[in-house]
Amino acid sequence: MTTHTEERAAQLRTALTDTLEAGGQLTDPTWRKVCETVPRHPFVPEFWTLADGEQRHVTTTDPQWLDLVYADDALATQLTDGVATSSSTAPGLMLAMFQALDVADGHRVLEVATGTGYNAALLSERLGSHQVVTVEVDPVLARLAGSRLRHCGYTPLVVAGDGRDGYPAGAPYDRLIATCGFSDMPPAWLEQVRPAGVIVCPVGWGTVRLVVSDRGRAEGRFLPTGSYFMAVRDAGTTGTPAHPGRPSPTSGRLTGLDLATVAEDDAFRFVLSLTAPGTSSAWERGDDGRVTAVELWSADGSWARAEGETVRQAGPRLLWDAVEATNELYVEHDRPGRERFGVTVTADGQRIWLDSPSHPVPHAPVVG
Repeated sequence: MTTHTEERAAQLRTALTDTLEAGGQLTDPTWRKVCETVPRHPFVPEFWTLADGEQRHVTTTDPQWLDLVYADDALATQLTDGVATSSSTAPGLMLAMFQALDVADGHRVLEVATGTGYNAALLSERLGSHQVVTVEVDPVLARLAGSRLRHCGYTPLVVAGDGRDGYPAGAPYDRLIATCGFSDMPPAWLEQVRPAGVIVCPVGWGTVRLVVSDRGRAEGRFLPTGSYFMAVRDAGTTGTPAHPGRPSPTSGRLTGLDLATVAEDDAFRFVLSLTAPGTSSAWERGDDGRVTAVELWSADGSWARAEGETVRQAGPRLLWDAVEATNELYVEHDRPGRERFGVTVTADGQRIWLDSPSHPVPHAPVVG
């Protein structure tokens, strides 16, 4: 017997796919059918949203629950010490990544970061549950996702483990997709994806699509759309670097950089996420709404604060020097979009480049 909730959810799914198709995020009719078929609401019975700067806890008793579930928004589904540590990705972004993954019948896929299980359900509907392996670092989330997947009729292999290691027992894979953020892509994945296979993974504030070669390397460019995933983490941690506290006063210097660029220019902040990976930031505004101060910090203890025209920085990486070097690169190359950047990954590490692999993008300098 179909309930009112199920009927309403089906209507909202159709409306969502119509919206995504009209907006150009959904172009593949096969994925449209998948999106219309797989329900999202069983995977997000509760979540948190931001309303007027405050976290709002939404459950199935909330009259807006279903409408919020089927909006094209990310939903925070787990908080640790008040920090979101798991979420359901915005459907439009997820479908853009799935389409870039370019799966075909018979492909075997590894998903890193199961989260709620909704994305694994989409993959299972498209390929068959037996073709999907999904890894989740949080064993509690892994159990919940497995239960919700079975309730919806899907039985992919759900593994509690560190997705940075992949899942060698299920290799080789034709495709690998990650739904948590990375600064450096794990080289272990190269050993588990077939030559000519595809990896789609968030790096910094973008998503890169890599093709694996038979020489132990993978290479490709960023997708043009932005993506803002929670950082990969160990079980029980948030993945977000804690503010180190302001170090003892350091000697200041002047900067001519417009602080609004650092705080508000999304394209610039994407480039900064590549040149100063693993960096968090915050900013302050004056009464007139203009940005008056910007602060950056990272897990290695690096710290920088620009207030007005004065900069102070401390720690092993000179973060404000990286900001200024990034701005020079950004302006010199006519404010390049994400698709002009690419990544090469080998067993020895990762290199990010602009326009071609022969033009590497430098990282933040380390104090000598």
